[in-house]
Amino acid sequence: MYLYDYAKSLVLEAGNNIRKWMHEDLRIEEKSNPNDLVTNVDKSIEKFLVAQIKDIYPNHHIIGEEGHGHDIDSDEGIIWVIDPIDGTLNFIHQRQSFAISIGIFKNGKPYAGFVYDVMNDVLYHARSGQGAYQNETKLPFLKETTVSESIIGVNPNWLTKPKLGSILQPIVNDSRSARAYGSAALEIVYVATGQLEAYMTPRLQPWDFAGGLIILQEVGGRITNFLGNALSITQSNSVIVGNQAIHHEILVDYMQPHDEILQELHQRFNQNN
Repeated sequence: MYLYDYAKSLVLEAGNNIRKWMHEDLRIEEKSNPNDLVTNVDKSIEKFLVAQIKDIYPNHHIIGEEGHGHDIDSDEGIIWVIDPIDGTLNFIHQRQSFAISIGIFKNGKPYAGFVYDVMNDVLYHARSGQGAYQNETKLPFLKETTVSESIIGVNPNWLTKPKLGSILQPIVNDSRSARAYGSAALEIVYVATGQLEAYMTPRLQPWDFAGGLIILQEVGGRITNFLGNALSITQSNSVIVGNQAIHHEILVDYMQPHDEILQELHQRFNQNN
């Protein structure tokens, strides 16, 4: 079985496990703060994924949210970057609007991406050079838009931070509207499907964006950090996601005038990895 086909079947199997396990008693733990939670299901799904991957591909590397591969600092070889449940707060409180996210990279270059909206049974997936799909329907290339005619994805909590708010609030003010869904992986694929025109956040871990990255790229979208640089799969990043036109507008018109502040924030966030 090809690597892509195996990964696709594995994501679907993991989603089926979540649907079965989520009706059992959840054990919830705090990680870095009271809003950063993990459940026994997150841990069990990551353990399941790692075991299955290592059984078939023992030489592959794995970076997972719940502890696997956090010491990896090189992108050499084949690396799976996995988030067993992206949107854990949604999973706990709403039992929907969460996803399994997997990105596979070969020597740092994206090979395949999968974002599985578990409760809606919708799999977004892409392989390098082969287009992106929503289940079995191929996604069209993105239309270009401007900020003024677009819906932007952004967590409103970031708008309350003085320095970040001074940069992000004007984008929201100038846009048609803003939305927050509580799952970065889903918000990235919503950009890829045109449900959002852009998504931005000052900090994401690799497992948050790895699955959606190639899906977005395969429909002509662009994803960088706030400084316009490519994202690293071994450290946290600020992230701008969008069609080509709105990404350029946000980066040039709204981000670059605040380059000194963004450099400072970028360094501070990376120091706290």
